[in-house]
Amino acid sequence: MTTYQSVLDQAAIQFDANLRQYQDEAKLTPVEIGVVEQVERGVARVRGLPHVQIDEMLRFAGGQRGYAFNLDPDEVGCVLLDSGERIAAGTRVERMHTVLDTPVGDELLGRVIDPVGRSLDGGRSLDTLARLPCERDAPPIMHRSPVTVPLQTGLKVIDAMIPIGRGQRQLLLGDRQTGKTAIAVDTIINQRDRDVVCIYCSIGQRSTGVARVIDNLRKHDALSHTVVVIGANDAPPGVQFIAPYAATTIGEYFMQQGRDVLIVYDDLTSHARSYRHLSLLLRRPPGREAFPGDIFYVHSRLLERSTHLQPSHGGGSLTALPIIETEGQNVSAYIPTNLISITDGQIYLSPTLFRKGILPAVDVGRSVSRVGGKTQLPAYRVVAGDLRLTYSQFEELERFARFSSQLDEDTQATLTRGRLIREILKQPQFHPLTLTQQIASLVAVTRGTLDGVQTDQVLGLELAIQEALQKQAPELCQAMEAGEKLSSEQVQHVEDIATGVVHAHA
Repeated sequence: MTTYQSVLDQAAIQFDANLRQYQDEAKLTPVEIGVVEQVERGVARVRGLPHVQIDEMLRFAGGQRGYAFNLDPDEVGCVLLDSGERIAAGTRVERMHTVLDTPVGDELLGRVIDPVGRSLDGGRSLDTLARLPCERDAPPIMHRSPVTVPLQTGLKVIDAMIPIGRGQRQLLLGDRQTGKTAIAVDTIINQRDRDVVCIYCSIGQRSTGVARVIDNLRKHDALSHTVVVIGANDAPPGVQFIAPYAATTIGEYFMQQGRDVLIVYDDLTSHARSYRHLSLLLRRPPGREAFPGDIFYVHSRLLERSTHLQPSHGGGSLTALPIIETEGQNVSAYIPTNLISITDGQIYLSPTLFRKGILPAVDVGRSVSRVGGKTQLPAYRVVAGDLRLTYSQFEELERFARFSSQLDEDTQATLTRGRLIREILKQPQFHPLTLTQQIASLVAVTRGTLDGVQTDQVLGLELAIQEALQKQAPELCQAMEAGEKLSSEQVQHVEDIATGVVHAHA
């Protein structure tokens, strides 16, 4: 009898469990459904969804996605992340209860993706990766450390006179076709063996240009440490707008692991235009040049996320190289002045220098790094301490010398030295130089070793001096690469090696 009763008890318990499970499954879950009222290029106006939140993902009946951009009393302004061709008035919309996010992880290295994590290189899906919101708060001031470690670009004109530090925001600006992207790509290539994660974010650029950048990174073995995020020019403007925020989230993932990250935004002019496009369609009040009044905040909240963290908060760094395209060399236009005031310095590329074949076409007089020499390796300070001032004075003197037929010997000597400096600062693309190679060239030109040499012979002598220094003084090269300060005897030794090479080729 006892056994029979226990069987009945177990059956009753199982029945109660099954009943509760059935009741749970039978519960109705309310779902908010909205209806599309109007669709325009890249945006949709949705009626309903009273509890939707800003930046919340929305899904349309055909599977297309968007996110809430405007929260008006009677409607929701939705920015589309997919083509809106199959969306029409009356299409149903439902909330996804997640904010706009992007995948993060080491698996992204070497991949080409769009801002929402869709693979563009034919590789495996990224759906299994962890995701973080695209819009995130910048690190608090008390979590940041001073910028003191240099980020070597491999370009003499920048590393010697306009140094960039890890955690800095350095603006690249200039007219079309002046070499802005070339400098950014060379900087990425130079990080191959420096344990720096690189992110190239293309915003509204032509597909042919982006494909060329990816091919160059692959050819120079730089794609393996790089993540390429593309907001293509034929993608909806919402995809272009969120591209830099998604790329920054990916960079922050590595930064919080204690790694150093370099991110290139190419370019923020297209980003500003995409925001203007979305804002005008959603009836946001226009301001100067038809940009919305919060265009400054759009870029400042993006660039403020680049910093150098304290060791207690990860110790990593996120260095930003935003690119801006000017028109007619007008750096005082609305968007350029905004970004100049946000960033920690700017590198201006002159179309005049570009047409003369002076590459990279950096206008030293109009470029500045507000972090300054604190991020520069000691070897540069000893060798190129007054190089920037000397070169700027030469450029000014050269302009005035055009109007004079008779020049004194000192002026002629200054002009000759300046032309040699300009020649030594030239550098072909995809050929970043190590610290010792740069120091060898700078010592030779600043100490007068190349005085009397014809400008067409400078390149050959420069290569010979660099090779001679590495062969004859390997220990000195190692000391410079380790960040040690050069003594006067060591500088003299480098000068003696350069002098010997010049005499041997005389």
